[in-house]
Amino acid sequence: MVSILADNLSLTYKLVQPVSLSGRKPSGSMPGGTIVRSGRRSEVRALDGVSFHLQAGDRLGLIGSNGAGKTTLLKVLYGIYEPSGGNLDVKGKIDALFNINLGFRSGATGRRNIELRGLINGWSTGQIAERMEPIIEFSELGDFIDMPLKSYSQGMAARLAFAIATSFEPEILLMDEWIGAGDPSFQEKAKLRMNNMAEKAGIIVLASHNHSLIRRTCNKVLELQAGRVKAFCDIDNWSPED
Repeated sequence: MVSILADNLSLTYKLVQPVSLSGRKPSGSMPGGTIVRSGRRSEVRALDGVSFHLQAGDRLGLIGSNGAGKTTLLKVLYGIYEPSGGNLDVKGKIDALFNINLGFRSGATGRRNIELRGLINGWSTGQIAERMEPIIEFSELGDFIDMPLKSYSQGMAARLAFAIATSFEPEILLMDEWIGAGDPSFQEKAKLRMNNMAEKAGIIVLASHNHSLIRRTCNKVLELQAGRVKAFCDIDNWSPED
């Protein structure tokens, strides 16, 4: 059974230059976390005491202002960053969509990029061939699938990346802001696909500034402020004004 259990997670890193442009040493809460001074040393607590529990079928909306810690938390969950403190227990295979261009070649066609992304994901040539047409159909790219990726809009690239990433129904899917780049009709398709994935024992964590997208897509919300949890609750009990 897939699950994510985060218990008092923290991530701290040292400031290379602990003096601001004004000549004053920074301290207190900042957009990128909390700056802590200890003698002549300063550190940033990018995450501070973050705890939550997700089970099969959960779709978590991760919200907060720029620098609140959303992307940092996603990267800790994915294993890119190792937490400085606390415990993280992840059961299930994780796939992530942090960057539209990750694994893409701008000069290659959409079709070729499907093949390349499939190889990066460890798919066999047979699996790639089997998923090719469903990916093309879901992405709604039409004849553009045989055009170079550099001719795509951001929304077109986002649709292709999402279609590829969700074609094998990962057990746990982490997604950053950009999925909102798609048009409303595609966002509705994406919601239906994510709901279907979640019903098949998956977990989705979606970071976004778009509260409407979060409400349409997720059943839980985790709001971060300066690296700390401001709210963690069911979506029906959440209000941005809390």
